[in-house]
Amino acid sequence: MQKAIRDEGLDGWLFCNFHHRDALSDAILGLSADSTNSRIWVCAVSASEEPLKIVHAIEASILDTIPGRAIVYQSRVEFIAALRGLAGARWGAHISDTLPAISLLDAGLAHTFEAAGLGLCSAAGLVQRFKGLLDTEGIASHERAAQHLYDMVALAWERVRDAHTLHQPLCEGDIRGLFLDEMHRRGLISDHSPIVGAGVNSGNPHYDFSGAGATFVEGDVIQFDLWAKEAAPAAIYADISWVGIFAREVPPRVEQVFTDLVSAREGAYRFIAERRALSGADVDRKMRELLINMGYASALRHRTGHGIDTEVHGSGVNMDSVEFPDSRPLLEGSCFSLEPGLYFAEFGLRTEIDVYIENGKPVVSGKDRQFNILTC
Repeated sequence: MQKAIRDEGLDGWLFCNFHHRDALSDAILGLSADSTNSRIWVCAVSASEEPLKIVHAIEASILDTIPGRAIVYQSRVEFIAALRGLAGARWGAHISDTLPAISLLDAGLAHTFEAAGLGLCSAAGLVQRFKGLLDTEGIASHERAAQHLYDMVALAWERVRDAHTLHQPLCEGDIRGLFLDEMHRRGLISDHSPIVGAGVNSGNPHYDFSGAGATFVEGDVIQFDLWAKEAAPAAIYADISWVGIFAREVPPRVEQVFTDLVSAREGAYRFIAERRALSGADVDRKMRELLINMGYASALRHRTGHGIDTEVHGSGVNMDSVEFPDSRPLLEGSCFSLEPGLYFAEFGLRTEIDVYIENGKPVVSGKDRQFNILTC
């Protein structure tokens, strides 16, 4: 944590919580979300000295698992007096103009800190460095998960192809059930069921259903989106999307859209490989530019990638220049998806690969990425 602070050029990292509103602070400090947190606590981790903990008298032990000196307060006057000991330094805090996943410090507390003399700036870079970069073991965990997902896509499409060939009824729920069974068999876990969307449902990026879902119909575009990790505390997610057609041949329009989509994805990958000091916003901007120049401006609905770590939407850099612009750089150990999507009234297509930075170069995890639509 102190290395991350020094690398970001800050004096310290400021954590605080009240009624567990800031789950990120709890997670980073390893605190239980079940503990009683009815009073504000503060944990100030400096770049080189021991942490300072400010805790209320009736919850004085709430930060006992954290090393450092503790100041116990009872009144607001005592709380502000303790804060003044941190004045004059630049503290990374969980605030951000553009990244709501990190902006968890409420305005009232931020004002209190600043009135006490603390200089606040965004801890977005600290969160990325501490939580969003993979080491060698993290990369290995991510690669194992990716390999499982690619194998599962192959199994699922074999099931789809058999149903088409034998004229057997098949629905979205059948394939989602196959994915869930395979995840259980392989010891994988996920925060949500995978997406299986047929026909018009493929055009909904966050499509979900109950029961059996829609039945596959001749000519349907089929969208798979699945993510999972090993069942271990430090395991890293993999997250991929593949596209198929419930037919023997791909309609020309679908083929053209998919070809253009892959071209933009690969163009973004080359952009990363050929340049240094890129931000997530830079990569997203490049991918959008490629797709817009092909005439797809109205078919774009979301960012073109996100950070991946122990969470599928992780703490690292996102490929985003429009929704939640992310100016953080792609650093050694960054892991992220490249997933451009194009959506129309009749269907949608999204192709997703995962990339991590190793020895300064982008590496695609798992097997070869998708370059052709799966057919029956």
